[in-house]
Amino acid sequence: MQLERHRARRYSFHASVELTDLQSETQIRKQTSDLSLFGCHVDTLKPLPPETKVRIKISHRNESFEALGKVTSARSNAGMGILFTRIEPNDQSVLDKWIAELRDQ
Repeated sequence: MQLERHRARRYSFHASVELTDLQSETQIRKQTSDLSLFGCHVDTLKPLPPETKVRIKISHRNESFEALGKVTSARSNAGMGILFTRIEPNDQSVLDKWIAELRDQ
């Protein structure tokens, strides 16, 4: 079994997620289990296939973060890894704030 290498530290982070498959426009509402500067893990029993392009919205406390991304890994009953591929400046600020708060815990 090959271990995945991550570009940035992942932090335990539980928040609501809304994922939209950009091709089929199928929406999934689930939870994150971790977050990094480059992506997150979404807990779901039925993950989307790897390489699926998605729009992701993460809601945490009274803030939300949106980005475009793609599924990088998927395991039935375990979830999927999402790589953020495009983040607007305002959303990058929210992500940076959340990561800073997680780092300080």
